[in-house]
Order: sequence, then C-alpha cells, then structure tokens
Amino acid sequence: MKAFELKIPPIIIMSIIGIIMWFIAILVPQLALTIPGRVIMATVVGFTGIVFILAGAIAFRVAGTTVNPMQPSKTSSIVTGGVYKISRNPMYIGFLLILLSWALLLSNIVSLAGLPLFVWYMNRFQIILEEQALIAKFGTEYVAYTKSVRRWL
Repeated sequence: MKAFELKIPPIIIMSIIGIIMWFIAILVPQLALTIPGRVIMATVVGFTGIVFILAGAIAFRVAGTTVNPMQPSKTSSIVTGGVYKISRNPMYIGFLLILLSWALLLSNIVSLAGLPLFVWYMNRFQIILEEQALIAKFGTEYVAYTKSVRRWL
C-alpha cells in the first residue's frame, strides 16, 4: 500500500471520491432521499468547507511555510494559530465538508459512504505520514501540539 502514500494530492482524492459518490447515486437511484432545503444546506456546508480550506492555506502562507501536502518535510514551521487552534487539518476538513455538500446535493444514502472513505484514506495515506515527517523535523514541539489539538475536529 506504500504506492499510495503521499502520492496523490488530497484534492484529487476528494474529486475521485466525489465521482464515485455520483456514480453510486446513478446506480442506485431507489436509495435517493428527500431532503428539504438540501440546496441551501449544501451551499452553506460547501461554503464552510471553502472557508476552512482558505483559512488553512492563508495561515500557512502567512507563516511562510509550504502548502504542498505532498512534501511535508519542506515545512519550515508549525502553524498553531487561527483555524489550527481547532484542527490540525483544517484544509482536509474543508475537503470533507465539500464532499458532505456534494452528498446532500446527490441525496442518496449510499453516497454518504464516500465521507468515511475519504477520512480513512486521508488518515492512512496522508495525515499519518505528514505527522511522522513533522515529528521527525520538530520533535517534542509538534508532539505537544498533537496533544492539544485534535486531528479532525
């Protein structure tokens, strides 16, 4: 499974899972849900996801560190302010919220399976490796941060 580790950008993973969710909705339309106000809810959730992504990226830029998730060893500092006070991975939360928004629009119960699939993949093939690189680079400073701020929410 090492072939997937830090090889596929998270935005591509989000897109692939979104496409899978769409195909599932097409394949099993009988499992469609009626969700009153789904477009408004999807818009709010999707916008919230975009805010998380932008807040995380801006905090990285302000700190002068890399935004590239494929090369965590190039990180120059640990960002702990702003949105990073509530999550160690706000950009990934943003992607998850965008997938939730998509699931609301698709309104298919089976499509919701894409959400835990995204979390599992990101934990297994992205986040754990990022954290290992950050521990190797920053040691106890990063470990202390992981003990005070949750990985997701």
